[in-house]
Amino acid sequence: MPKRYRSKTQQLQGAFGGKMGRRILNDALRTMVNAERRGKATANLQPVSNAIAEFLKIMKNRGYIKDYKVADMNRVGKITVELQGRIKDCRALTYRQDLKAKEIDEFKIRTLPTRQWGYVVITTPNGVLDHEEAKSQNVGGQVLGYFH
Repeated sequence: MPKRYRSKTQQLQGAFGGKMGRRILNDALRTMVNAERRGKATANLQPVSNAIAEFLKIMKNRGYIKDYKVADMNRVGKITVELQGRIKDCRALTYRQDLKAKEIDEFKIRTLPTRQWGYVVITTPNGVLDHEEAKSQNVGGQVLGYFH
């Protein structure tokens, strides 16, 4: 039987699964916010998923965290995040929210507290992108969460 081709979105949806995968992502993001509020320099995230790693990559590219290290992804796994003190709020949507490319701005305005900072993270056929990259590539997808 030939292997079936799976797009990047289908692979990532396997990581998010249903509500359980999104709950794991939300728990990890809330752990980071709580560590920031307590003034800690690092946060340890467990359990690990590809979704968390992709979300953290976007946060690092946008300057919201210094760095992150994934330890032992195949087994139990742990991610250590070096915090920078810029995260005010960070959440994953536990419900499924599909967005078309032209609806991204409206969702961003409705979700984020101001137009000047913050990012909405979307899983698209081109991979996991923030709202600015998704708009520039004119591609929609499912909203994973947001941070500001």
